[in-house]
Amino acid sequence: MRKFEIVSKQKRKYTDVEIKMPKRATKFSAGYDFYSPIDIVIEPNKTEMIWTDIKAQFNTNEVLILCVTSGMGKKGIMLANNIGIIDCDYYNNVNNDGNLGFMLYNRGSEPYVIKCGDKIGQGIFTTFLTVDNEDEILETRVGGFGSTVKVS
Repeated sequence: MRKFEIVSKQKRKYTDVEIKMPKRATKFSAGYDFYSPIDIVIEPNKTEMIWTDIKAQFNTNEVLILCVTSGMGKKGIMLANNIGIIDCDYYNNVNNDGNLGFMLYNRGSEPYVIKCGDKIGQGIFTTFLTVDNEDEILETRVGGFGSTVKVS
């Protein structure tokens, strides 16, 4: 099962705004467009985190890849870590309930203005493979954003 949901009220970053759910722009779009729930300006050579207040549930052999749109790339906007890899166990995590965030970096020379409702990136679901001779992994995620190294 694959679906998007609004994170729990206790974990939302922006409780007073209506959240616009991700959607594909065209019938054959691979990516689901994500929208900003806030107005924000990203100054040149600065990074800003925009939480979507949305989480994604998907199958254990899948990953959600977060990217900027090509239009954002043309304006010098990129993800601070170049690409976002969201594992299925990020969903409902104890730290932030799986709240998906886009950490955007402005490598351009002009401020980049984002208005509430503007596209801030896209997410693409895809399957992944593992090696056949892998040792069994028993560790589980214990945190939210950037927590793959924090396992139990």
